[in-house]
Amino acid sequence: MPSAVAYCRYIPMTELAQRLDLVRTRIARAAERARRDPAGILLLAVTKVFPASAIQEAYDLGLREFGENYVQEFETKSPAVASLSGARFHLIGHLQSNKSAKASELFDVVQTVDTAKLARRLDSAGKPLDVMLEVKLSEEEAKSGASPAELPALIDAVRACRNLRLLGLMTMPPWSDDPEAPRPYFRRLRELGEIHGLSGLSMGMSNDLETAIEEGSTCVRIGTALFGKRRKP
Repeated sequence: MPSAVAYCRYIPMTELAQRLDLVRTRIARAAERARRDPAGILLLAVTKVFPASAIQEAYDLGLREFGENYVQEFETKSPAVASLSGARFHLIGHLQSNKSAKASELFDVVQTVDTAKLARRLDSAGKPLDVMLEVKLSEEEAKSGASPAELPALIDAVRACRNLRLLGLMTMPPWSDDPEAPRPYFRRLRELGEIHGLSGLSMGMSNDLETAIEEGSTCVRIGTALFGKRRKP
């Protein structure tokens, strides 16, 4: 991120309320089809590139869990939202180990732990932190994450960290306009969770949340369906 963050414009609060109702309906209907309790599916509002005021308005509509991609970007917003009682902030973007101390200070959850080194750096900050392990299931070079083969050692490393609480696994499949395209990746993450005894699965976004819920997602990361497409200032 550049040193001066330029935030996108976002939709009016009345439209945000309508969009939130629609997303919640989509989640409920997908859960019903999958014979799941929608209460077991976390709606994570992804507020990257939008200003702190967007977080405030989403909070006023009842949302409490927010996702950000960049440490530096959220650092500029944090003072404006630090007083929001019960709000929790998730880092869902790649984290470099040299930014781990600042990340542990700013965030309640880091969903993108992918190395034992990063886990130990987060642990050394001394703050209790919920974490998820990012798993790379595609061949895309741009994607981060541990390979499935690396998971056993990584799980052991995280569980050896006294300040970290392991919630589960996270993945980012290749982008596709087809909501069915990510299904094999979601299914594979669920299988890995079952193998390793991890019930938390962060997977699914605005375009494919139904597919993700059908495959067992416990956290859908929703940005565009709530706040609209990214628009330049």
